[in-house]
Amino acid sequence: MDKIPIAVLASERGSNFQAILDAIDRGECAAEVKVLITDNPEAKAIDRAKSKNIPVEIIDKKAVPDREQFDLEIKKKLDEYGVQLVVLAGYMRIIKSKELLDAYKYKIINIHPSLLPAFKGSTHAQHDAFKQGCKMSGLTIHFVTDDIDGGPILYQEAVEISDCKTGDEVADTIIKIEHEAYPQVVDSFARGKYEIQGRRVIYVAD
Repeated sequence: MDKIPIAVLASERGSNFQAILDAIDRGECAAEVKVLITDNPEAKAIDRAKSKNIPVEIIDKKAVPDREQFDLEIKKKLDEYGVQLVVLAGYMRIIKSKELLDAYKYKIINIHPSLLPAFKGSTHAQHDAFKQGCKMSGLTIHFVTDDIDGGPILYQEAVEISDCKTGDEVADTIIKIEHEAYPQVVDSFARGKYEIQGRRVIYVAD
């Protein structure tokens, strides 16, 4: 089947970005990364993109401080590359532009390291789970809407963290599962296995 054209947004190391690239190389993810967009000129994700000859667009948040204008600059790049799915992979900014969210409604996905709605909106959900003594945590992949970490859920997986001794260990445990799950969800989206009914996501099995 044809591969779906996607954009990846990343702010830092881009380990989930790399997991998607690896899955594509193995023929396990029916996607083609058309562009990496980052708000950080020093993001390690840039090197990952360049190693695969993927175009990189840097929209420096210091150069474009206005949040609405910043998001519209992202929209311009998404439109330019003709992508059908936007994957947030360690992108550390909240998308606030209604114009961008409306233009790519149910076409922007994010991964959050908790079982939402637990630790909704937290930037350190793994450490929060550890501090609260949780025995189980997990990850959630969801569509991005104007409700932060509140969009329709595509996938959730529970991860046992009872043996973890630090918040960093919780993070390391969860991210290993993220690297398996995120490419699978991108592949399922590419193959048209998700349907939207109202605000519910329905998974359509083979």
